[in-house]
Amino acid sequence: MDLRIRNATPDDAAFLAWLILTAGRAHVKRGIWEVVLNESEDDCLRFLRLLAVTDAPHLFHYSCYLLAETGAGPVSGLGGYDPSVRGYHALQETLPEVYRRLGKFPAEEMAAGGPPRITACIPPPIERAWVVDSVATLPAFRRKGIVNRLLDDILDIGRDKGFRQAQISIYIGNIPAQRAYEKHGFRLLDEWRDPYFEREIRSPGMARLVCDL
Repeated sequence: MDLRIRNATPDDAAFLAWLILTAGRAHVKRGIWEVVLNESEDDCLRFLRLLAVTDAPHLFHYSCYLLAETGAGPVSGLGGYDPSVRGYHALQETLPEVYRRLGKFPAEEMAAGGPPRITACIPPPIERAWVVDSVATLPAFRRKGIVNRLLDDILDIGRDKGFRQAQISIYIGNIPAQRAYEKHGFRLLDEWRDPYFEREIRSPGMARLVCDL
């Protein structure tokens, strides 16, 4: 298969929106983004397209992503970022821009200014750890080793930036993803559980995996 790994650009906003939404669903039917935004799939994708190209960077900004593409276009991707610079505090600061471009007001929970309740199960970053996030592949291209290539490259970027450890979070119960990351050198560190998360997502919470770089 003719495959190329490259940095994402603003022109990839539509694919990145699909990627982020799909990664947020993982093995469940309704992911974090649907819970947070409380919108239809089309409206969630519209929101995420704008989120990927905000003026200021953050963890879901196109500049954090690597994509794998064939001649037909992107088929897989993932993000990697320094949480002290592009973490959730940076994301929070960009949300007014997204809603302004949408021409609408945020949902009540988003308008409150604090993190949505569903995010309580998102494991915090380990100090000085490179964070890998939003991993997804088009169905026809899964189980072909593409994510392994992307992981190699995104971990190399973290290593080159001076990080000595990386972390990734998955839904508890996503055994295929956990096994795949463990084969890549990650190990389970801990789990973050919450009844509200389980009721909304149908997963008990999130697991944090780490690896040495």
